[in-house]
Amino acid sequence: MTLHLVELQPEQPERDAAAALVERAEAALRSAGARLLEAHVPRTFERIFLIAELPGEAPSADAVGGALLEAGIAFDDVAQVRLVGAEIEEVRKLAGSRPVGYLVEWDLPEGLSMDAYLARKKEKAPLYAQVPETTFLRTYVREDMDKCLCLYDAPDEEAVKRAREAVDTPIDRLHALGELR
Repeated sequence: MTLHLVELQPEQPERDAAAALVERAEAALRSAGARLLEAHVPRTFERIFLIAELPGEAPSADAVGGALLEAGIAFDDVAQVRLVGAEIEEVRKLAGSRPVGYLVEWDLPEGLSMDAYLARKKEKAPLYAQVPETTFLRTYVREDMDKCLCLYDAPDEEAVKRAREAVDTPIDRLHALGELR
């Protein structure tokens, strides 16, 4: 099984347009033998972050992108990602039931390896306890080490910022997430 991050933009930054695009993308992914694991949309509805799950071990970003293009869905990027901080079964089980309030994009520094990232994550994760009102949920790290997406449940943006400061990790873009339905 491989996971892929798909980033796209609805034609109009509105809830209905974003929901319709996620629905179309989910159908296109199914046609490629993939499953939509998660969809996250900022409250502005200007971007959509999808995590697609593909069976098998071979990376298939081309299959994901091809299925989207065949369905007439333009996308900004498709990249293989690794789930960190949670197990896939847990994400499947909790899909849609546990609040995800914020998504942080971190553009990873050039030259950072996956092994170094994972070691840093393991070392710093206990420091989240310094900000008990914020719950780190999981991260998706691009296998090409371009960036990662970190998901949090928190009362507000300031709490997310305090959590990131506690683990000494920057925020390149912070998105308060909205509901599609």
